[in-house]
Amino acid sequence: MKTTLKTCAAAIALIGAATSALAAGEATNVIFFLGDGMGPTTVTASRIYKYGEAGQLGMEQLKRTARIRTYSNDAQTTDSAPSMAAYMTGVKMNNEVLSMSADTKAYNGTTPYVTAAGDSTCPATGNGTAVTTLLELSKAAGKAVGAVTTTRVTHATPAATYSHICHRDGENDIAAQFVPGSGKYNAALGTGVDVLLGGGWRHFVPNTVSGGKRTDGKDLTALLQSAGYTYVSTGTAFKAIDAASTSKLVGLFNKDHLNYELDRAKATNNIDEPSLADMTEKAIKILQKNQKGYFLMVEGGRIDHALHGTNAKRALEDTIAFDDAIKRALSLVDLKNTLIVVTADHDHTMTFNGYSHKGNNILGKVTDIKQTTVQGKAVLATAADSKPYTTLVFGNGGGPRKATRDDLTSVDTTADDYIQEVGINLGAVGNETHGGGDVMLLSTGAGNSNFKGSMVNTKVFSLVKSAMGL
Repeated sequence: MKTTLKTCAAAIALIGAATSALAAGEATNVIFFLGDGMGPTTVTASRIYKYGEAGQLGMEQLKRTARIRTYSNDAQTTDSAPSMAAYMTGVKMNNEVLSMSADTKAYNGTTPYVTAAGDSTCPATGNGTAVTTLLELSKAAGKAVGAVTTTRVTHATPAATYSHICHRDGENDIAAQFVPGSGKYNAALGTGVDVLLGGGWRHFVPNTVSGGKRTDGKDLTALLQSAGYTYVSTGTAFKAIDAASTSKLVGLFNKDHLNYELDRAKATNNIDEPSLADMTEKAIKILQKNQKGYFLMVEGGRIDHALHGTNAKRALEDTIAFDDAIKRALSLVDLKNTLIVVTADHDHTMTFNGYSHKGNNILGKVTDIKQTTVQGKAVLATAADSKPYTTLVFGNGGGPRKATRDDLTSVDTTADDYIQEVGINLGAVGNETHGGGDVMLLSTGAGNSNFKGSMVNTKVFSLVKSAMGL
């Protein structure tokens, strides 16, 4: 029996080694999709919202699944900066820190290393060192690289791919690290990031310009164009870009973050911004011209912002837009040489509760499955105060303090601006915190065989790196 067990163990080890060898270097291209704050409840609720209980999101049809532990170096619940940086570098770092070593601190005591204007005050020495990102490794290997987001391009998630800073709010310096000739250019980017699309032009222009934030007087958009980039600032101009004749593209379509998808998509709002799916498609078409391959990061960033604001409808709409971008990418690439990874940086406190009838609007009030309908309408379930409650609620968040709950009987909880109820009131709307629960990872394509099981977020870095043969 012992001999048999040893023989089986040896055979399993050989198979595992062969599988790992096959996966290594298999992916010429990688598209890393990051749904910011897209925890399991958000995924489930978005599926039901768009496709019903028995439906499927595009991301849920990917071949492999895993659970990801997201804690940071110093906190049970991470913020976006160290979590995305963990995926990009394989290093656990402190909250607020972007792509720096584990010993890097974001605060001098209780004072953050950043000014109110967005200028970094990180010490030049003695506070950690930069750690290499997947985007930088890809660039060094001769691949094309890009980042696409619905947030400011200097926000935590996209910034983690191309910059290194001790505090994520130093966005003027993050922008300068992206731009050749700025005086703070990140030399590890070599000839530069090929495609960058999103919002946040305020950190690229001087504060002497209306809406600008830069205190150094530099117009980084002008420097980008001098460095050979095509620069666009509207959805109309973006649509006119010919990917076949464009090699370097920067699009900054809003002073701040891009609009929520719910608002952007309404024709009556006249918002001249591209969709996340359209930005993803254009980025792929530009990057795929490189014969050595490419690395592209795509973020659905405003999922997180809607969840912070306990506005479930906008969170679900942005999750669907993110899923549409994934489906668009899948229609454009060859999975024989392209790895697709979809995950989140952290969870939120939104939860799904009650026993509503199947088919009930996920944004609506909980119905009582134990009672028959009255005149064809489901009976609402009630809480201990005899008032109805919604299926989606938050563990914490902001909002007006009330001695008693509102009676939601006649309230349209499916309205665009409805703010969900919260368990713990944290003051102003927007104060809802991240959740510390595990998130999902889904993957398909070249080199995806080892993306399975339960793993810490830093492990994802090594799996992507190995799949690309970097």
